[in-house]
Amino acid sequence: MDLSLKGRTAVIGGASQGIGFAIARLLAAEGASVAIVARRAEPLSRAAQAISVETGARVLPIPADIRRAEDCSRIVETALAELGRVDVLVNNDGAPPLGALQDFDDAAWDKAVQQNLMSVVRLSRLAVPAMRAHKYGRIVNIAALSAIQPIPSFGLSIATWAGVIGFAKTLSLELAADEITVNTICPGRIATGRLAKVFGGEERKDDAEMLERITREIPMRRVGRPEEVAGLVALLASPFGGYITGATFHVDGGRRASLL
Repeated sequence: MDLSLKGRTAVIGGASQGIGFAIARLLAAEGASVAIVARRAEPLSRAAQAISVETGARVLPIPADIRRAEDCSRIVETALAELGRVDVLVNNDGAPPLGALQDFDDAAWDKAVQQNLMSVVRLSRLAVPAMRAHKYGRIVNIAALSAIQPIPSFGLSIATWAGVIGFAKTLSLELAADEITVNTICPGRIATGRLAKVFGGEERKDDAEMLERITREIPMRRVGRPEEVAGLVALLASPFGGYITGATFHVDGGRRASLL
């Protein structure tokens, strides 16, 4: 299916690996030019090369730390200068440390807020004028299932991503008349390096017992693939997603335990 993304430009965070890489790869395969962002320059450069060779798309690596306001400005400015426009913004990054909420001091909270919430606020604010100029805009935020179904030890992420969901819903109302959509995706357990670190440690990422343990509560009895999150992002980024805004989606193999 052609998602009509040829000629569009997307900025994707956390794109040197995992879900971000899968999103950038799919949008590039659909014909979009992509600016990919991550903190470490070398893995980002390798990711850009791999996507470019596979898809033939233009891929612009922008090493940056989205926790820094000046880096958020540089990301959008560089994308506009090099690619000419920003049609799609995918706010995606890692996550703050795990642990009991009582154990985190103000500094830890500030880092979490800058990483998960303020990066979304800043990048969205910076990208919207460019979207308005071309009368096309898609903002997609990647959070996690824990943001709408909290679990212990994930409090820094849960609190800040809950803020993202509230921000996104409000922004969607304010931008709807401009044909700019704003949506949030909350993936469940997806096969990335973070899954191994959280549930078993990097050295156990192929351990059958770990996989059995973490899939026990998933109705589909398997973890998801990054490409399965990327597919939803591609739909929301496309003209076919033009009437979907202010929504929060869970991509979780049926694990979400509520009617809505």
